[in-house]
Amino acid sequence: MNIHEYQAKQLFADYAIPVPAGKPAWNAEQAIGQAQALGGEAWMVKAQVHAGGRGKAGGVQRAQSLDDVAEISQRLIGTQLVTHQTGADGQPIECVLIETTTTINSELYLSLVIDRAATRIGIIASRAGGMEIEEVAAKTPEQIIRRTIDPTVGIQSYQCREIAFALGLDDVGRKQLISLLFNLYRLFVDKDLSLVEINPLVITEQGHLLALDAKIHIDDNALYRHKELSGLYDPNQEDEKEHRARQFDLNYIALDGNIACMVNGAGLAMATMDVIKIQGGSPANFLDVGGGTTAERVTEAVKIILSDSKVKAILVNIFGGIVRCDLIAQGVIHAIKETGTQLPVVVRLEGTNVEVGKNLLKDSGLSVIPADDLDDAAKKAVLAVKG
Repeated sequence: MNIHEYQAKQLFADYAIPVPAGKPAWNAEQAIGQAQALGGEAWMVKAQVHAGGRGKAGGVQRAQSLDDVAEISQRLIGTQLVTHQTGADGQPIECVLIETTTTINSELYLSLVIDRAATRIGIIASRAGGMEIEEVAAKTPEQIIRRTIDPTVGIQSYQCREIAFALGLDDVGRKQLISLLFNLYRLFVDKDLSLVEINPLVITEQGHLLALDAKIHIDDNALYRHKELSGLYDPNQEDEKEHRARQFDLNYIALDGNIACMVNGAGLAMATMDVIKIQGGSPANFLDVGGGTTAERVTEAVKIILSDSKVKAILVNIFGGIVRCDLIAQGVIHAIKETGTQLPVVVRLEGTNVEVGKNLLKDSGLSVIPADDLDDAAKKAVLAVKG
């Protein structure tokens, strides 16, 4: 789960990670009030969306007066911000962060992330702060500093010192970075995070480290342990279909194609999308209904699929193990009848109660297209789209 910058910075502040003073606002009047409460003669107005690249897209602007604060806030709130991470539709701006300005001497990059290859928490740092870290890694990989943390002993002082020296910090900066990294690691573990990123981590003209930006991803599977974090979820920052799928414990990701997929198992779902591409088609989504699905959840899955206007055909690919093929067939039949869809539906079933499931589809009176295997199903789905 992603959270907004102002929410992430509150968590930073709770863990003694230095951040600029700032307050969120949901309209221009509130923005003026927050700027007045912060004091000063200039402020940063920052659009709160779950996407990077806000500055380049006009989502981060400097206000030189209270009138500027009001004008910028009014212009941003209620619009869609389009960045290189949002796609063409952008993300809705419902809130802005009003923040004090900072005099910057230099910019750094710092993040903690789950390193799945090493099965540890990884630290990534760079002197190229303020830039896209992927671009830095591709063009100047020597600027990337990496360390991994042994979960048995946790983060170590020598690792922090190595990173501080590699970043070229002086004695004062090194002490600050060591403290910051220990607090960041404590936050990461305490809150079950999967990513925490500061870009940029700036050195002010006074020589202080300051987290000018904050990005946090929380592991969804751990949210039952953090009820206070669940309330930070903003459904408006998600695709509407993905949000609806979340309510039914369906793993759904919208894509740009026109052949919808409904599969049980993430690996099988990936394979299904690959075979569709091989056959010349384009998948409209990733949808894993899970191993313990029910006919009701299958019905909801089909409804979510049909809410995408780009979908021209549906491919159901189920390997019955924990979930029985007859339950899937019942769900598909119920969904087609309830929605009244006229789209071609290709169904490939294999596994537990497969013959029962096939007979249910055959006797349903619906024009479901049966398939013998995955290749056959993909071919028929592609042909159905082509008419």
